[in-house]
Amino acid sequence: MAIQRMDNVGIVVEDMDAAVAFFVELGMELEGRSEVEGLFADQCTGLDGVRCEIAMVRTPDGHGRLELAKYHHPAVIVDGPRNRPHNVLGTHRVMFAVDDLEDTVARLRPHGAELVGEIARFEDIFLLCYVRGPGGIIVGLAEELR
Repeated sequence: MAIQRMDNVGIVVEDMDAAVAFFVELGMELEGRSEVEGLFADQCTGLDGVRCEIAMVRTPDGHGRLELAKYHHPAVIVDGPRNRPHNVLGTHRVMFAVDDLEDTVARLRPHGAELVGEIARFEDIFLLCYVRGPGGIIVGLAEELR
């Protein structure tokens, strides 16, 4: 049996409101927010006494979703520096296709977005960049030029 689809990507955040605002400004839609706790949460995560707030945001086409989680218990673990470079083992990014990369970056800046490098052109095919969002989340942005 094969998988049916990728359901969502989970990201642990410190400031839920800031993270939701960032991804909504990017163009995602908030599906909902909820509190999660109980035996099923402990069993699923392998943690004891889980209590966290989650928010689900989806892409406008309805196919991509992020589950943002703010842990109230147990305490979130910060492993190393926040602004780690992109090539640290285990560090990844989420990439979004956008229709206007420069406008998107400009709209995200008031929400804390900072360019990791700079906006780069790949031949005459794409404009690409990475931005660091709330809590150091790396988000890739790509504008197709054709």
